[in-house]
Amino acid sequence: MSPSRHSRRTTRAVRVLGTSAAAAVLSVAAAHTALACTIGDFSAEPVCDAEGKGVVRVTDKDPSGTPATISLYVQLSMPGGERHVDTRTIDHPTAQGVSVDLTPLDWYPGETFRVHVKAGDRVDEDIEPMVVVPDVTCEASASASASASASPSASASAPAWPSASSEPTSGSSPTPLTIPSQSGSGAAPTPTASSAPSAAGGGTHLAETGAGNGTPVVAATAAALVVAGGGIALALRRRTAHRSR
Repeated sequence: MSPSRHSRRTTRAVRVLGTSAAAAVLSVAAAHTALACTIGDFSAEPVCDAEGKGVVRVTDKDPSGTPATISLYVQLSMPGGERHVDTRTIDHPTAQGVSVDLTPLDWYPGETFRVHVKAGDRVDEDIEPMVVVPDVTCEASASASASASASPSASASAPAWPSASSEPTSGSSPTPLTIPSQSGSGAAPTPTASSAPSAAGGGTHLAETGAGNGTPVVAATAAALVVAGGGIALALRRRTAHRSR
């Protein structure tokens, strides 16, 4: 093999190795850039938390996991005026998103907040646009939800009133029952059926009157006593008249 041919092969091999190494370096740089934290990984919105309080919720979807410090500033009415109200930290952000709530001092429609993000040495910017509280406040929403939740419970606790169909009609009246005779055999006749509803807890039978099977015996005994008394009175009268003669 001639020296010139060997030199050409060596040069070609070195060129291939250099190209491969450069491609690898570019791939690693691209992957690192894709995972780098940017302000686009952050978002902020006004929401109502579980307790009905207005908060600014910031979500961090940084795939690199860079810790971030979130600061909230309320914009004042004076030009360029603002005031710091809250600061929170997101220690372990993920690509799926990690949220944190920043609580302002007050909450009313039109109030504007600036949210600033500081994440390592890569992000030191504000989230755009600024957060503006909507017209519907959290207090109004909480009151409406409380009223809505109280309505079903109130209707459930209300007593169930009887319907009109359960009341007796004014045109119907119960059929009169036959009072058992004292001189009969003592068995009460069966009352005729009635379509009218019965009184509560009563039924269709009348109350007991005290008449029973012993009534004829008592009447006969009383008559015998009357007759005996009359005989005794007549005998005493005759004896008095006989003595007076």
